[in-house]
Amino acid sequence: MLTRSPAPNNLLDRLTEAGLAWGEGTYARLAAPIGAAAFALYILLTAFSAWVMPDANWDMLPYLAISEEGTYPDAQALHDYAYNTVKSGVSAGDYKTLTDDGGGFRSHMAENAADFHSLLGMYRIKFLYAEILSTMSAVMSPVEAMRLVSVVSVLLFGVITLLWLRAEGALALAPLVGAALIMADFGDAARASTPDLLCSALFLGGLFAYVRGREMATALLLFLAFMVRPDNIVFLAIFAALLVAFRQRAWGALAGFAASFVAYFAISHWAHHPGWWPHLWFSSIEQHYNMDGFEPPFSVTAYLRAFATSLLRAVSLNSWVGVSVLALAGWYAAARAGFRLDRRAGILFAALVLGALAKFTVFPIHDTRIYFPHLIPPFLLLATPFMALWAAVARGQNRAASPIIPGDKS
Repeated sequence: MLTRSPAPNNLLDRLTEAGLAWGEGTYARLAAPIGAAAFALYILLTAFSAWVMPDANWDMLPYLAISEEGTYPDAQALHDYAYNTVKSGVSAGDYKTLTDDGGGFRSHMAENAADFHSLLGMYRIKFLYAEILSTMSAVMSPVEAMRLVSVVSVLLFGVITLLWLRAEGALALAPLVGAALIMADFGDAARASTPDLLCSALFLGGLFAYVRGREMATALLLFLAFMVRPDNIVFLAIFAALLVAFRQRAWGALAGFAASFVAYFAISHWAHHPGWWPHLWFSSIEQHYNMDGFEPPFSVTAYLRAFATSLLRAVSLNSWVGVSVLALAGWYAAARAGFRLDRRAGILFAALVLGALAKFTVFPIHDTRIYFPHLIPPFLLLATPFMALWAAVARGQNRAASPIIPGDKS
């Protein structure tokens, strides 16, 4: 026997119930514009914080150095340029943090131009970011150029996300994507003067083009994302392998991988990159002060120790593992409810998950910024099945809203 809920007993209860009913009805009618507006506001606030509250990090120094190597060929002159430029662009407290750690790595690099110069091969490989900074520095402060790249990257990422949601008729889910961005430390990536967010924005654009079947744009944007951060070759290789294995026609993604594969070896040779194992040693095992000729023998024990340490830090200190698990949970829940990704989207979803795992396995480093390009696209891919699920639930509620029998009169 179906019965009505008890009527509100007092004025406050009736007002509360009326207010909730009005809010629910209003949001149901205006979910798309409200979602888009809320997400856009979040993106604008993040871009604003990237400009007014930038994070001064040590990587600024080598990135500024590689952007002006052509102007300062001498190691000491290049060192002086990088340090003086950062000193004039950040606060005195931030500069002291970047250059004085009580006789450690940062203090040493501030005093030793040759050792500082020996590290640049690990940064020089990010060719496109250096070229952008070099071009912009001709018309503005180099430190401000770094901040402006971050601001533009935030806005570009936000615009592509909204276009993706709009194309899938899922703007109502924009606040949930915004929540995923917050969990994925989007704000930290925006404030950091690094190429990570620029890479993520170009990468997201390439994936959106793939989903929409825009092959030329897919190839171009994925290649540009690679040129900003060449470690994206790991994802591109896995994506290409899955496309071939499942016989999915997507020449744009395959062309992007082919171009990146060729460019990877050319850029690595040109940049004098120290190689995979020396770079991994520096980043995850021990900071070596001079990378010129540094070729430590490969050690399985050292690799496994670095892997275990980075995994522990990733789980306990960073957010990318949790965000990835949340996306997998969303995929599982939608599939169990009968709303699955189509073939094209499913291959991409698998490539994103496997790509993050492979990237960590190849180069175990715990920072979320390394895996950020992989974190948000799965949620955008899930927008379509979740909107279908939402519609199915709404239809079920409408069918259940038939006339209610107040009591049994038999």
